[in-house]
Amino acid sequence: MGASHARGFIAEGANVVIGDVLDDEGHTVAAELGPRCHYLHLDVSDPDQWAAAVTATEAKYGPIAVLINNAGFGTASLLADTSTEDWRGVLSVIIDGTFYGIRAAVPSIRRNGGGAIINISSYAGLAGTPLSGSYTTSKFALRGLTRVAAMELGCDNIRVNSIHPGYVATPALTGLTPEMAGLRNKLAIVRMAESEEVTKMVLFVASEDAAYCTGSEFVIDGGWSAGSPVPIGASEALWG
Repeated sequence: MGASHARGFIAEGANVVIGDVLDDEGHTVAAELGPRCHYLHLDVSDPDQWAAAVTATEAKYGPIAVLINNAGFGTASLLADTSTEDWRGVLSVIIDGTFYGIRAAVPSIRRNGGGAIINISSYAGLAGTPLSGSYTTSKFALRGLTRVAAMELGCDNIRVNSIHPGYVATPALTGLTPEMAGLRNKLAIVRMAESEEVTKMVLFVASEDAAYCTGSEFVIDGGWSAGSPVPIGASEALWG
């Protein structure tokens, strides 16, 4: 999704800096997008690397207008079987990394005269999700962090919102079919989203079209969090 978001902002005329720990992949995306995209190594769980990333971004393109906190990963296990290492590892990237990113970027966004911070949460930040305790906990925590930041930074003309994707067809879900995921029993729109669909939401939330939106949660999950769908074919029996 991060690569898709970078492409979307480049298409809108922005200068983009992308950070990751996967250097080969990051350099490939930056080379694809041309001179208005720059890649730098960034372990989001390291506050010193965040500080260096903001300094490098300002040196290359000037103050930051939009920050997207997109990094994340998860592990699959029952809570009772989750190791401390796995628990802390997920939280250090998703929640600590987002906090460090906000803290590092806010002075630059203030120098820009305001802007937008977008935290990528998840469906798992809206409902209990078995076998993903650390991931779900971190995504719920992002909602609270987003709202606190929104209330603290509104006076600086900085809007802070969260986006909550459901199933998205990315390499992370390679090999997972709709049948394996049980999408027919979960979603009103029975398919996975494309990364570009999430990017359109990100672009909207970052834009002046969402100028009065802050502390909000934008859900793009095919209806997963809305409730239980009517089984296929059942509508005829219900409505005639």
